[in-house]
Parts: sequence; structure tokens; C-alpha cells
Amino acid sequence: MSYVPTIGLEIHAELKTRTKMFCNSKNDANEERPNVNVCPVCLAHPGTLPVINREAVRHVLRVGVALGGTLADYTEFDRKNYFYPDLPKGYQISQYEHPLVAGGSLAGVAITRVHLEEDTASSMHEEGSGTTIDYNRAGVPLMELVSEPVIESAEEAGRFARELQLLLRYLDVSEANMEKGEMRVEANISVSRLDEGKKILGTKVEVKNLNSFRTMERAIAHEIQRQTKLLEKGETVVQETRGWDESKQATFSQRIKEGSADYRYFPDPDLPSLRLSEIEDFHGDAFRMSIPELPSERRERYLKLGLQAEDADLFVKIPEVGEYFESAIAAYPEGSSAIKLVSNYVANDLMKLLRDTGEQDSFMRPERVISARNLSKIVDLQAAGKISSRTGKDLLVASIASPEKDPEDIAREKGLFQVTDTASISVVVDDVIAANGGVVSDFKAGKGPALEFLVGQGMKALKGAADPKTLRELFRTKIDKTF
Repeated sequence: MSYVPTIGLEIHAELKTRTKMFCNSKNDANEERPNVNVCPVCLAHPGTLPVINREAVRHVLRVGVALGGTLADYTEFDRKNYFYPDLPKGYQISQYEHPLVAGGSLAGVAITRVHLEEDTASSMHEEGSGTTIDYNRAGVPLMELVSEPVIESAEEAGRFARELQLLLRYLDVSEANMEKGEMRVEANISVSRLDEGKKILGTKVEVKNLNSFRTMERAIAHEIQRQTKLLEKGETVVQETRGWDESKQATFSQRIKEGSADYRYFPDPDLPSLRLSEIEDFHGDAFRMSIPELPSERRERYLKLGLQAEDADLFVKIPEVGEYFESAIAAYPEGSSAIKLVSNYVANDLMKLLRDTGEQDSFMRPERVISARNLSKIVDLQAAGKISSRTGKDLLVASIASPEKDPEDIAREKGLFQVTDTASISVVVDDVIAANGGVVSDFKAGKGPALEFLVGQGMKALKGAADPKTLRELFRTKIDKTF
């Protein structure tokens, strides 16, 4: 019998706002001192009243527009009741029946809803010291996105989550750093049986505490395997919440999964319901005007320029590098072969050099190492046939070492211009042939790689300052005539 995984994701992202969701306490994910950004409202002191953060609502609606979702006209906040030490009120203010956004899609995955709620406090568990709680995070605006259960693999889930992180950063609504807990993923996984081609839905298991994309992918893959083995043995999958044990690379049972009825949702009596169409600037057209070029749109534009998919992805994932690339190609008309040359230099040669330096700032900001104008000058020299691709790499290194100099002057000083004097090249070819009689014999015997060895020796003798095509033709001609 065949088994098919079905996966739905619930993704929380802390929003970038000056203050928390329902009070004036500072929203600062970088604060390391515990319990500093707190007030009577977010600590749930008696008699305090929450006030809705307008900017947080605006952020979620902009996300909804970017996803192509339907923005709510009527919306309200609800109380989600459960008891846990990190929840000072004894309930969480969230949204249930009337979310801000319904529908939409991203990376081919349909979205169920996007709603707004408040975050909980942070619990720190230290062996021998018990559990301590930091309320700095309590009340921070938290966007929750729920996907439809249409994802069928760990890899697809990873692509979706990474694309959402990019989208949130492009919209400037969240930093979405998973290592800081600013973006958190929960996966709902079931394994369905295929009985005579008909899909019979399985039992859903939720996996929490997934703090990186790789962890999420591993946890989903493990859970699919675990559930499949249970079904193959005729056993039952229990509906529950499971955690991820990094050391064991396995999920483990935490508690029986709650249903919505267990939370006893009801509208929060301290907060007004909202008619968004009655709020100035809170309608779809206003939000569409504020939406920048999205990651998917930028990627598609790069691909239309003829870039490799890997290069396009790099320029989308690191917008600063993408902007640098665009500065370097600004003077070239669409369809110019120089555009691909620039892309290759940036994505491969320059990025490798920057990674090797270990300077993260330089990696994010390549213009600090070499100006886009100087890089385009190197490309112009290569496109004009004045330097080879090999000497172009040497010129890039030399230009980074002397950023104040013009690349053409550096090429002249270092003798990097291609040797076009056929007589000079011919002398080198004769010397290489004379020194490598055995290789010449191999080439005459039909061994193609022998010719490439000879060309390599010629390029080495000329310090890369020759056209490999010209060298190759000269070697063929001289060998044919001489032997």
C-alpha cells in the first residue's frame, strides 16, 4: 500500500513595531536584560486595558496584499484561554473567527489565513536552576500564518518557509530571524493511505520547537518516516503535539493535541471590533501602493535577463548584493552579453573573495570592496577582448587591493592585457611543443585532452594574457604541419 504525506504549516513572526501589541512597552528583540520592557498592561495587572497597535494591523494587511489574500472588512480580537507560566493574563489575545486576511498563496502553496495576536513571555529552563521567565517578549505583536494542508514533502515546506521569510523582510514588517525566535514554525503532518487510488486522510500530528529551516525539514522527514512505519505495522498514529530532539534527531511526545473548543474562544470585551473600510488608509489600494517589488517578482525579472537560477536566487536572498549587481549593469542595454558576465563575476568570483575574507559586512555590501563602476570596467575589458576570463579574475583581485586605481591602468601596469601579437604567441607555442613531445604524440593519436594540456601550458607561459581559442588553433596548425 502506498502512503502520501500531507503537511500544513503554522508560522509565527514577530512584527517590527516601536511598541508592543496592546501597550506602550518597547518592542525590542535585541534587549538582553530580562523584564525591562514591561508595564502593567503586558503584565496583566488588574484594572488595565489594552489598546490596539495600529502599525501591527497595517503590517499584517500589507502581508495579506502581497500574498494576494482577501482583506477583512470586519475583524475582532478574541481571548484564547489556556494556563501556562509564560501567559500572564491566563489567556492570549488572538483572532479566531474573523482574521485580518483570508486566502492567498506563496511559492505555490495556498494560504488559509493570516491573523494577529500577542506573543507570550520567554521561558528559560536551566538544569539545576529551575525555570525563569522573561516578560520582555510578552505582548509583542505576532503574526500567525496558516497554510492549507497541501505541502507534500519536507523540501517543499522548506522552500515555502524560506520564501515567507524573504517576503517579510522585503515588506520590512519583520526581521524574521529564526535564531532569535522572531520567526517560529510548527508543522502539522499526517500520512495518508492510498487505497485503490483514493486518498484516505491520516491522523494529524503537530511538531513544535522548530528553530531553523534545516531542523524543520529534518523533523518533517522524520515524522513522515515514523508515521509510515506505524501504519505499515498496522498500528495507530496518535493525534498529539510532539517536540524535536536535536541530539537524537527524532521527535518526541509532549502532550495530547488540543482542539479549538479546548481554548474557549470568545470576543475580547476590552477591545473594539474593527470595520477596516472605515479606517483611513486601511484599504487594499492604499496598501498596494506601498508594496515594493516582491522576491518572486525580482527573481522572475533576473531570470528574464538571462541569469542562472542560482545567481538570481543569491541576488534575491541578499538584496544588497542584488542592488550592487543592478548598479553594475545599469549602463548595459537589455540583452547585452555583458549582463551575464557581471552576474558571473558577482555571484562567483566576488562572492568567493568576500567569503574568504570572513568580513560579513563586506559580504553584505560588496561596494565597500570594489565599486560597481570598477567591476563594470573589468567586464567591459573582457567583453572587448582586451583581457581574458582568466586575467579578468586576476584584475578583480588587484582592483580590490587598489580600489583608488582605474582597472584599466592596473591591467596595463601588470601586463594583463591579452597578447595579440601572433608572432610572440607563435614562439611560445613552438617552445611548448618542443618541451612536450609525448603529449603531442598523444594528441596525434586522437587523445583530445592532450591538446587542452598544451593550451594550458601556453596560457601559463603567457601569464594568462592570451586568447585560449587563438592558442588552440595555433597548436593544431603547427602540430598538423610539423608532425
